[in-house]
Amino acid sequence: MSKNVKPYKDSELEKKKQVEQMFDNISSNYDGLNRVISFGIDQKWRRKLIDMVKKTQPKYILDVATGTGDLAIALADSDAEKIIGLDISAGMLQVGKNKIHAKNLDQRIEMVQADSENLPYEDHTFDAITVAFGVRNFENLEKGLSEIYRVLSPGGIFVILETSVPTKFPFKQGYKAYSNYVLPTIGKLFSKDKSAYQYLSESASVFPYGEQFNNILRKIGFTDVENHPQTFGVSSIYSASKT
Repeated sequence: MSKNVKPYKDSELEKKKQVEQMFDNISSNYDGLNRVISFGIDQKWRRKLIDMVKKTQPKYILDVATGTGDLAIALADSDAEKIIGLDISAGMLQVGKNKIHAKNLDQRIEMVQADSENLPYEDHTFDAITVAFGVRNFENLEKGLSEIYRVLSPGGIFVILETSVPTKFPFKQGYKAYSNYVLPTIGKLFSKDKSAYQYLSESASVFPYGEQFNNILRKIGFTDVENHPQTFGVSSIYSASKT
């Protein structure tokens, strides 16, 4: 990443701790606000990611940076025996646990608090690993991706949904205006953490996307790397495997 953006510019805490604090702060209204900010389109993107995972018929799935567990819960639509949602924020995980319990999915989905850059699992543990809007929050991007590569089984699939930046007029200009002004304003109006949505906007703007991110995945060792821009390029789905 060309610039290490942190949530709280006046804080001396490392990025990892700041991200944990930020998501704890916004966990109670994160789901509702996220739907408003994305106009609900993120649900469509997640559906495509899930379809890609389901085709590989995984038994064990790890959803890294699971947040409140939306993707982990949606992945229960597959035939997977076990789904683990992992996140650094206890606040976000608790919201997710409540949703999982309400859907009677406690036996299939486990929520785990852990560091995505130091995964508490043995090599080659998971058949599929997913991350939705989480890799840009890694303090050390390559370390986090290397950990994911380590715990992914040979032949397994790794699928990422992450923001990207449109390259064509007028979508590029519209996206810039929305992310720089509209998104932070909505966040300030409806979130008690005034810095959170400014950070989410800034971190998205500096994150490597497209072929640049593909090359990082290849450097880590992933194969069959592809990216699929979504909705005029405002997000991208990346898929990769491990031989």
